[in-house]
Amino acid sequence: MTNKNYQFNYSLINNCNKPVILWLHGFMGNIDEFDEVIKLLGNNFSYLILDLPGHGKTQVLGGNEYYLMEKTAQGLIDLLDELQIPKCFLVGYSMGGRLALYLTLHFPERFSQVVLESASPGLPTEAERLERVKRDAQIAKKLARSVSKSDFGSFLLNWYNQPIFGNIKYHPEFETMLESRLHNQPTELVKSLQFMGTGSQPSLWDKLKDNQVPLLFLVGEHDEKFIEINREMAKISQVSKLNIISDSAHNIHFENTLEFVQRLQEFFSITSL
Repeated sequence: MTNKNYQFNYSLINNCNKPVILWLHGFMGNIDEFDEVIKLLGNNFSYLILDLPGHGKTQVLGGNEYYLMEKTAQGLIDLLDELQIPKCFLVGYSMGGRLALYLTLHFPERFSQVVLESASPGLPTEAERLERVKRDAQIAKKLARSVSKSDFGSFLLNWYNQPIFGNIKYHPEFETMLESRLHNQPTELVKSLQFMGTGSQPSLWDKLKDNQVPLLFLVGEHDEKFIEINREMAKISQVSKLNIISDSAHNIHFENTLEFVQRLQEFFSITSL
């Protein structure tokens, strides 16, 4: 699908007029991010999956400002319009979760229920945002130096050694996930990090208190940083629910796919597996 600023690589899987779920992957993910989840959900829903700007085969046709969260959100709303999807469910993971929250708060009429996995409303103060921008700039330099597949592979291994990812590197499908990540282009990931990183996005904390769209916050039991963030989010938003998922850290849908699917089914009022 092409508009003047984006050429989104997407797939719409229609199942007998079942409600649509829009899926937004995390940083360094792609259109395949939720494949195992979708297999388990089966034909209870229809599915719109895609590569976000800076990832996979999606092309940004406008300037670098179209990697920004605000522009990306409008681009996704335009895509929903072109596909004649007036309202849908929404699931976002990590970076995709931050984007999903932005969409929910700025286009609430488009989403009936929203699941945020390991997400946040951004950083509340200018000082915190500036500090994060500096940190992300250092990461971007390392990414930009990943000129070969082996360089990029080394970067990914270091990335997943971060504490928030817990023991993900011991997962039996970890190598398969890394191979999927290698389909991204480091130069494009740099732009995503620079323009839609946590330090660059607008803080959503103040708007969260006025939200009226039902939210489900999912965090892994070994992701202490995001447990704290999401507990604060749940206090602020009156129409939200927080679930802490066992045997997982930041990437819940990968580490504990069955419980992730069960929570989605319960929240979206579909009989559990």
